[in-house]
Amino acid sequence: MKIINEAILPRGFKANGVSAGLKKSGKLDLALFYSEIPAKASCRFTMNRLQAAPLKVCKDYLKKSRVFQAIIVNSGNANCFTGSSGVRDAIQTTKYVADYLGIKKEAVLVNSTGIIGKMLAIDKIKSAIPDLAQGLSVAGMEKAVRAIMTTDTFTKAITARINIAGKVVTICGTAKGAGMIAPNMATMLAFIFTDANITQKALDKATDVAVNESFNCITVDGCMSTNDTLAVLANGASRNNLIKDGKDFYLFLEALKKVCLELAKMIIKDAEGATKFIEIKVEKAKSFNEARIAALAIANSDLFKTAVYGENPNFGRIAAAVGASGIDIKEEDIKIKVSSLKKKQVFVNVGINRGKSSATVYTSDLTPEYIKINAGYN
Repeated sequence: MKIINEAILPRGFKANGVSAGLKKSGKLDLALFYSEIPAKASCRFTMNRLQAAPLKVCKDYLKKSRVFQAIIVNSGNANCFTGSSGVRDAIQTTKYVADYLGIKKEAVLVNSTGIIGKMLAIDKIKSAIPDLAQGLSVAGMEKAVRAIMTTDTFTKAITARINIAGKVVTICGTAKGAGMIAPNMATMLAFIFTDANITQKALDKATDVAVNESFNCITVDGCMSTNDTLAVLANGASRNNLIKDGKDFYLFLEALKKVCLELAKMIIKDAEGATKFIEIKVEKAKSFNEARIAALAIANSDLFKTAVYGENPNFGRIAAAVGASGIDIKEEDIKIKVSSLKKKQVFVNVGINRGKSSATVYTSDLTPEYIKINAGYN
């Protein structure tokens, strides 16, 4: 596997980003990702019961087909808590893109990110579509990854390449997210593109595993967003032997896991106001899910996170968090090890003496800067 720390689109994919005027700053705020040939899609969405209009539209389209050719994304406005008008605007956005590209609107996934509760400036999006579509190119990915950002301070992108029976298969991913980060699904937008020739069943299985071990293992503030979306598009342009199972599937799975995990870590490294990157591993649990529950209990503890910011080795807060997780645990079974809090990267290892499984979760410290950013976000 070859890892490249930038977005290199696979065969058959193009992208672009423009400023539609949705952000007061005038920065790029509208992105389009396009596959020249129909692609299989595997998507995961937030577990928040209040879901943004674009998610409702995507879910409706996915019921009709699992084949898509485009993803349109706006930043600066979440198009959430906007009622039937918001759904209408999301559908209209897919129609504008579809009409210009000459495809069906049901072949377009739509995503939004930004402020909740404000109506989308749909006329600005309509006016920007021609320039957005005309500028589609492989090089346009650089603008697209910037156009999906909100409070992010840097772009998040990575590419993995693997060899399957003599054919080079590329998996390219980009994500946005820095605050309102909590798992199930992790709070962010992530778009992954591959030219792998793979069955729908295998793609769904790989996506489930990769998401569970990456985006569902990060948290910044424990606040679950309304717009979380991960979409994987596979267009088969590499013409490799069809991936179903066996060795080829596991090669693909490991590459997809790597892409997802590195993107997830980038989100934590860009966490709003953060000064520390914290890796928490819980061992000797009965299952992966039990270990993950305990690790997330620690990662979501404000007391623990502020202690790390203050470089205060008050590790009773770790024990308290594990005890509050709901796991039937005894005091004598908890073993805690923590690396130096004075370094930028902090490692926490907790044994709970209940089995042989483990899970690793990633989080950040909680700082006055986080409060400042979110007190003024509107």
